[in-house]
Amino acid sequence: MPDDRNPDEPDPRENPFAGTPMEPLFNAMGGPSGQAPDLSALFGQMQQMFSGAQDGSVSFDVVRETARKALAATADPTPHAGQQGAVADAVQLAETWLDRATDLPPGATTSAAWSRAEWVEATAGTWQQLIEPIADSVVGAMGEAIPDEARAMAGPLIGMLNQAGSAMFAQQVGQALAALAAEVVSSTDVGIPLTANPVAAVLPQNVEAFGDGLEHSPADVLLYVTLRECAHHRLFAHASWLRSALVSTIEEYGRGTRIDLSAIESQVRDLDPSRPEQIAEAMQGGMFEPERTPEQQVALDRLETLLAFIEGWVDDVVAEATRETMPAAAALAEAVRRRRATGGPAEQTFASLVGLELRPRRMRDATTLWAALRDRKGPEARDAVWSHPDLMPTRADLDDPLGFSSDEATTPADPDFDAALDELLSEGDSSAATEEPDEDGSTPDADR
Repeated sequence: MPDDRNPDEPDPRENPFAGTPMEPLFNAMGGPSGQAPDLSALFGQMQQMFSGAQDGSVSFDVVRETARKALAATADPTPHAGQQGAVADAVQLAETWLDRATDLPPGATTSAAWSRAEWVEATAGTWQQLIEPIADSVVGAMGEAIPDEARAMAGPLIGMLNQAGSAMFAQQVGQALAALAAEVVSSTDVGIPLTANPVAAVLPQNVEAFGDGLEHSPADVLLYVTLRECAHHRLFAHASWLRSALVSTIEEYGRGTRIDLSAIESQVRDLDPSRPEQIAEAMQGGMFEPERTPEQQVALDRLETLLAFIEGWVDDVVAEATRETMPAAAALAEAVRRRRATGGPAEQTFASLVGLELRPRRMRDATTLWAALRDRKGPEARDAVWSHPDLMPTRADLDDPLGFSSDEATTPADPDFDAALDELLSEGDSSAATEEPDEDGSTPDADR
């Protein structure tokens, strides 16, 4: 039988995915005698499976819905009036104690006791900002893996894969956030302020779980968690550049995301194309798990260092605030350090999903650095360093945390560190006597 095809059109029997990770899947879907595969049934099933997904990025409506459904299957009571009152009292006491350890004014404007589902809703906007660059890179890489000559013939499949990738990524993120919601004890527990408004929020159910086995009273555990929460808010309110620096670093990390095409190829080879649910399972099981690039490692090192400095500062301020009044503080500080250094199961799951770890590995060194600076030059000097990123210590300073506080200490960003710091402190002293504070309690020099 003569071939009436236009010679310029691709032969449907030929595999347009030859040499790509999708080649085994296309071959497996092929019928007998080299006939082109009938994809219509597969498309129909996959469209039903991934309905609600959006092309090109992760849908956070799906993320929230997935997380809420996961949390609804577990005990997640709304904090009662007694818990709300206990958190409010703890915040008030924590702010009073912190005033003894730092001149930075309170940063939180309200207090709240949250359920796990309320934590998801309150923090979803920030998670979307942090995760979307990673999601865009993962989904985009799927399309880039397909050669141009394959697109005309397999366009529906390409669109379906993008849609499937978006849906699966959204469902995985939702599950990961639900698991994380079962572990975090406050709004700043991961080291980043996750809410749009500065609220000192604590999750009583998770605080109680954290305190199990610590041999300290529930009141002490709640107060210590609240002290750290309020200290975080003070720091981020003072260092106006800090949150954007963290977010931009995470976004930079996300933009560098790549996927391992060879790993996809090996998994695709074993798929049964007659079972669309198997494709979904492969995607959920990490089929498109990102691999870390050298550029991402640089961003991750910078992120881990900044998080270590944040947690180290909070450690030192809370230690000073509780030194004379809370005997349990030292043991609780050690429990928090171990927890932050190792990360819980949910945090590890989240890290494997997006390739991003939010654990400050050198928190002890950072705590030593801030304590040494405070001992040598006073708490004002320790806090003033945060006024501008050029005054901040570097990753190299963690190798010699005591050296940063010495008279000879310098940083690459500012070789006259001591002179600049002394000038900043003297300006703060003089302005404090002549300038009225702003509504938030800070002075005009606070952001210099």
